[in-house]
Amino acid sequence: MAIIGSVEKAVESTKSAQLSVSSDSFPSPPVPDTLVTTYLQMTEGSQFRPAYLNYLDGIKLMCMDRPDVAFYRFLYSSVGKQWHWRDRLANTDDEIEALLVAPGTSVHILYVNGAPAGYIELAQRKEGPGGRFCSTKIVYFGLRPGYTGRGLGKHLLSHGIAYAWNNGTQRLWLHTCNLDGPYALNNYIKRGFKIYRVEKQPMPQCYF
Repeated sequence: MAIIGSVEKAVESTKSAQLSVSSDSFPSPPVPDTLVTTYLQMTEGSQFRPAYLNYLDGIKLMCMDRPDVAFYRFLYSSVGKQWHWRDRLANTDDEIEALLVAPGTSVHILYVNGAPAGYIELAQRKEGPGGRFCSTKIVYFGLRPGYTGRGLGKHLLSHGIAYAWNNGTQRLWLHTCNLDGPYALNNYIKRGFKIYRVEKQPMPQCYF
């Protein structure tokens, strides 16, 4: 299902007041004893409920066309530190570059008044017999501290969803957990994702 118009709306600019950005930084919440991982999916483009900002002056979305490992590390750390992101911290530069140049991988960066405010990383893969089924995972998605609470998250997520459907995916999925932002799960559900599995386990020691 083509949603080309949605992507165009995500990147076009309109004349309006500039978006103010808070410089406040929010401390990480306490780590719970149980890790709850929630899996969500969208199986049809018609399930997508976009939520783009109406004021786009000063806001720009760009895809990382060439792998920039140092910049990617900055994004990953500045977005994920407060939510205990760990996985990519142990990767070498060569490993991260290999992930970024893998076919079907794309990193979309949200800029606000010239500063990187957040990003969404997508990984499209062929699945099933003969690789005839196309599935896309939202690998990482989030905003840097100080850019939350202004609708930027739902705008960025809407862009990523539209991009995935316009690039031929047949299933869009992700997993989130109770270490992520307090509004993450609700944002996914409001955009049209459905929960299909929930897993619980004792919190791994690496998060304490």
